[in-house]
Amino acid sequence: MLDLGLQGKVAIVTGGSDGLGRATVERLAREGAQVVACARREDHLQQVVADIRQQTGGDVVPVTMDVTSAADCERAVQQAIDNFGRLDILVNNAGASAASGFELVSDEDWFADIELKVMGAVRMCRYSIPQLRASGGGSIVNATIGGAKAPAAKSLPTTVTRAAGINLTKSLANEYAADNIRVNTICIGLIKSAQWERRAQGTSMDDFYADMANRIPLGRVGEASEYADLVAYLCSTSGSYITGTSINLDGGLCAVD
Repeated sequence: MLDLGLQGKVAIVTGGSDGLGRATVERLAREGAQVVACARREDHLQQVVADIRQQTGGDVVPVTMDVTSAADCERAVQQAIDNFGRLDILVNNAGASAASGFELVSDEDWFADIELKVMGAVRMCRYSIPQLRASGGGSIVNATIGGAKAPAAKSLPTTVTRAAGINLTKSLANEYAADNIRVNTICIGLIKSAQWERRAQGTSMDDFYADMANRIPLGRVGEASEYADLVAYLCSTSGSYITGTSINLDGGLCAVD
């Protein structure tokens, strides 16, 4: 088994209680990282963290927070320092799909999406980067989507805010490379998650995903574990020469590299 060199590293994962975030917390814990799992629903987060601890034997700390709050973001980073003394990895995973036609998107919708997906990542990076620098460097992984590169019709505001996330990734990668802080983004396609389960509305998930798979060149919907595997690799010693990249994780769906 490939040793990713994550033993003893300290990570923060936002949106860490469901789907892709939960899979990432579990994967990093299995690799021996100490993880601060962040999410908004306290009871649910506590249960998820208890389950992951039992499954992995890992050191995982739950922090109830909202990335739209600057105070919460600062507190989450401080919690990592208070518990583990350092920070090596930040995974900006918090977010939710918001897709509609242009004329249906209100100012309030735009501002809410910017707060969640752009400013949430900005805030977490603002408070994390000094700690990553103090640790001698580290890795930031931002979750975005393939639609940020090749937006479909009626995909606003998500495709715009996720495109900003790609720009933020490249900007930070260039600025902080000298500090050995690597910044990459994973452009997610159709991957199994809680949000798809909510949208299925009574349809069996097997049928729902089978229908989605018809759109994907590889002929299947991705697994949350595949996202978590890529996050772990990008944060690892094996990925130490990778920065400023936007990697499509979509089975070939996105028309743009």
